[in-house]
Amino acid sequence: MSSAAAVRIGDSERSARLSLGLSCLGHLYAHLFAPIFYVVVLALDSELGLSHGETVSLILAGNVLFGVAAPVAGWLGDRWSATGMISVFFVGTGTGMMLTGLATSPFQIAAALAVTGLFASIYHPVGIAWLVRNARARGMALGVNGVFGGVGPAVAAISAGVLTEVWGWRSAFLVPGAVVFATGGVFLWLVWRRWIVEVREDRHREAPATRRDAARAFTVLAVTMLCSGLIYQATQPALPKVFSERLADVLAGGVVGVSVLVAVVYLTAGALQVLTGYLADRYPMKTVYVTCYALQIPFLVLAAGAGGAELVLVAIIMVSANVGVLPAENSLVARYAPSRWRGLAYGLKFVLAFGISGFGVRLEAAIYDRTGDFWWLFVALATIAAVGVAAATLLPSERRTPAPAAAE
Repeated sequence: MSSAAAVRIGDSERSARLSLGLSCLGHLYAHLFAPIFYVVVLALDSELGLSHGETVSLILAGNVLFGVAAPVAGWLGDRWSATGMISVFFVGTGTGMMLTGLATSPFQIAAALAVTGLFASIYHPVGIAWLVRNARARGMALGVNGVFGGVGPAVAAISAGVLTEVWGWRSAFLVPGAVVFATGGVFLWLVWRRWIVEVREDRHREAPATRRDAARAFTVLAVTMLCSGLIYQATQPALPKVFSERLADVLAGGVVGVSVLVAVVYLTAGALQVLTGYLADRYPMKTVYVTCYALQIPFLVLAAGAGGAELVLVAIIMVSANVGVLPAENSLVARYAPSRWRGLAYGLKFVLAFGISGFGVRLEAAIYDRTGDFWWLFVALATIAAVGVAAATLLPSERRTPAPAAAE
C-alpha cells in the first residue's frame, strides 16, 4: 500500500469517527426542545393563565413540523449534502430554542417552538442516514446513537428543572440553545478543514432486498412506526405530570424532583438501546423488534394505576421497551431502503413517528383535561401497542446476504 493510499484511509477513518460522534451529539440535541418544554410547562401554565392541556398544546405545531418536514430534509440530504444539512440543523435548532426563551406571549412561544421543530426535523432523516453510511456494525452504531437520543430527554429534564428553579423558565431554552448553536460553528469548522467529508457509499454492504420484501416491510413499518410514535409522543408530556401528582408527597411539588425522575427514566431507556442494537446485529431484526414492542403492553397497563416506587420502575421498563425498538427499526429501514433514497426513507418514517403521531400530545392533553387523570391514557396506549405488535409479526423474515465483493 502506498503512503498516499494509507493517508487517504486514515483520513476516511477519522472522518467516519467524527461523523459518528457528531451524529450522536446531534441526536441528543434533536431531543432537547420538547422535553424541556414539558418540564417548563409545570411553571409556565400559571404564568400564562392557561390550563395544562392548553399550555402543552403550544408545542403541537413544533411537534408536527418535527415529523412532517423530515422527508424534505431527507431528500435534500440525499440530493444535496448530508453535512450541509447537518450544519443547518445545528444552527437553526439553536436559534429556534433561543427564540423560544425570548418569547413573551403564548403565540410567540408556539411560533418559536414551530421554528425549532422545523430545523430539528433535519436530524433524524439526515443524521441517521449519515451514521448508517459511516458504520460497519449498524445495529451497535444505532444502539449507541440511541443512547444519545435517550440522554437528550434526560439532559433536557434535569437542565430545565435546575435552570427554571435558579433563573426562570427562559434560561431553560436560552442556555442549551446557545450550546447547540455553538456546536454548529465547530461542525462547520471541521467540514471546512475537511476533517469531516461527505460519503455516498455504505461502509457496510449487503445484497439489496427484493422489491416484494421491501414493499411488504415498509407497509408494515408504516403501521408500527405510527403506533410507537403515538406512544412516545403521549408519554413524554404525561410523565412529568403523572410523577408530580402520584408522587406529590415525596417530591413536595418541586420541579427539580420531577425532572430528576424523568431523567432517570430516559437515561436508563437510552442506555438499554446498546443492548437492543447488539441483539439486532446478531439475531433476526424482526424477532428483536416484535419482542421489544410486545413488552410495552403489560407495563402500559400497569402504569394506569401504579404509584410510588412501583410507578418509577414501571415507567422505566415501559419507556425502555418503547425506545428499545429503535435500533432494530432503523436497521430494518436501512436494510429495505436503497442507499440513494435512504434519507428520504428515514424522512417518511419520521412523518409517522414525530409528525402525524405528534397528535399523541393532543391525545394526552385531551384525556387529562376531560378525566383529570391518566388511567384512560395508558389503557389507550396499551391498545395502540397491541395493534403495533400484531402488525410487526407480518414483517418479512430477513435473509441476510453480504453484497458481492468488488472485483480486484
